[in-house]
Amino acid sequence: MSAELELHRMEDRAVEIHRAGGGLLLRYVYRPDTAPDESPRPFAHPVNTLAGELLTNFRPNDHRWHHGLNFTINCLAGHNFWGGGTYRKADGYQMRGDHGSQRHVAWTEQNATRLAHTLDWCVNASGERLLAEQRALAFAIISPKAWTLRWTATLRNVTARPLSLGQYHSREGLAGSHYTGLQFRGARDLLDDHLDDTINVFAEGGLVGEKAVHGAAARWMEWRGQKDTSLRRVAVRFENHSGALHWFVRRNNPLAALPFQYAQDLLLESGAALTLDHTLTFTDA
Repeated sequence: MSAELELHRMEDRAVEIHRAGGGLLLRYVYRPDTAPDESPRPFAHPVNTLAGELLTNFRPNDHRWHHGLNFTINCLAGHNFWGGGTYRKADGYQMRGDHGSQRHVAWTEQNATRLAHTLDWCVNASGERLLAEQRALAFAIISPKAWTLRWTATLRNVTARPLSLGQYHSREGLAGSHYTGLQFRGARDLLDDHLDDTINVFAEGGLVGEKAVHGAAARWMEWRGQKDTSLRRVAVRFENHSGALHWFVRRNNPLAALPFQYAQDLLLESGAALTLDHTLTFTDA
């Protein structure tokens, strides 16, 4: 399988996964240069299909802190690791200087089928280290038209106190705002349906459409879309290997999130760990 893929290194900032002798599948930027109020964190962009169709969006004009494919925690111990304004019931979204960053520490594996590294989650203002993470991205071409990315992570509380992990739905009562965990900001044309109901959001259990899928508990969700210019049909499938989760999905400014908690904040005790395991499949349909 490794002969089908190639690893390209880009200075000490990013790595790329390519088809052997072919095009770019993914660029993973592990030392980003994004602004502090965007909660800097590693991200994958571009992410392409095997045929070269662009699937992700980076710093879109509606939310500049949306960074392609990335993992984040919206509210971590009262700090914003998502970027942009922080929501409070009393005064809504405001820039509060409460952002955090994910910082690459060291590579533990780096080859064409697997990238693994350690990261520290730190508060921007104080430098306090809250979480230590072990992250791995595994790649495979599974057919002439599809490839997969398996994203796994273990995050450990390295403080001497419990940490709350949440989002504005669970923490501040902002209904439906449960965007946290693995995030996928899609290219704008992905879910433009032009009155074609085969272009839509689908999920386990026969769920169809944003209203049906957003907030619903299911093990998988899938976007089926069509690209501009080439008019190729594409699909992006999101799966959670530990069971059903409550999906976050927006189709007009395409965003998918795989929240690891929903109605209540998750309390991570000192020394305890949270483990995540997801697979994304990218298909030229």
